[in-house]
Amino acid sequence: MQYGDEYTEFSMEMDEVIENFNEHLATIRAGRANPAILNGIMVDYYGVSTPISQLGNISVPDARMIVIQPWDASVVKEVEKAIQASNIGINPNSDGKIIRLAFPMPSEERRIEIVKVVRNHGEEAKVKIRNIRRRAIDEFKRQQKASEITEDDFKDIEKDIQELTDNHVKNIDALVKKKEEEVTEV
Repeated sequence: MQYGDEYTEFSMEMDEVIENFNEHLATIRAGRANPAILNGIMVDYYGVSTPISQLGNISVPDARMIVIQPWDASVVKEVEKAIQASNIGINPNSDGKIIRLAFPMPSEERRIEIVKVVRNHGEEAKVKIRNIRRRAIDEFKRQQKASEITEDDFKDIEKDIQELTDNHVKNIDALVKKKEEEVTEV
């Protein structure tokens, strides 16, 4: 598996696809309280767009509740507005100091919809992995035609790239399965 920087680069690209897919899955609401759902929600804090996670403590006291306790009580209303504008489907409850997000149990229909979304995102991630595989094989094929590597080396590289691709696709399938179990859990 020592084929130079190109192979490592393609492997790292595939790892990045998995990492991005995993981060995206964390933002999909599955009925359980997951603070990652707040990732990407920005609050106008004294004219600066700031992530909620940088404005206070975020905790999960139980499976259906997220509690946000801003360090600056004057920002509570802004955090509430940002959550409502984010379309995560949860209405914040506030006592002026603490914001509570109660996660209702999704209906059976909603869980089926979420599973479909998760599977679609999984397929998109697999397509990205396969596109990286295609680019990698094309690059090594070009090197073979330019006599930079031998035909035997190319066959070994092609086999290893396919193995790398298969492993990444298996990782995506495992992440999809795990998220499906989380979503369908009652």
